[in-house]
Amino acid sequence: FALRVRGCFGVILNNKLLGKKQMCLSLACFCLTNGFPLLRYIVRNIVDASALRDLQDSSVIDGYALPKLYRKVYYSISAAIHSRVVRVRSRVNRRNRAPPPRFRPRDDKK
Repeated sequence: FALRVRGCFGVILNNKLLGKKQMCLSLACFCLTNGFPLLRYIVRNIVDASALRDLQDSSVIDGYALPKLYRKVYYSISAAIHSRVVRVRSRVNRRNRAPPPRFRPRDDKK
């Protein structure tokens, strides 16, 4: 039985799949940029807090700051929901593109 009857495998392309492919972090599959993958920037220390304290104690240079680890991570929508990077929203709230409100601690200097 022939899978390919039409030239486009039964999918009408119309410039929908011609974006740059990015690797999804958790599924290890390619998610298309036109398919709206989620992009997150991760900034972490190279070592954890206890090892950082040990390195600072044994360091010769006072005040030496270890470099950080900068990483750009792509998630597909299903992987981001599964790994709780984003939450599921209702159909009405999906149209809301505004960033969530930031909660800042109040300074009670009374």
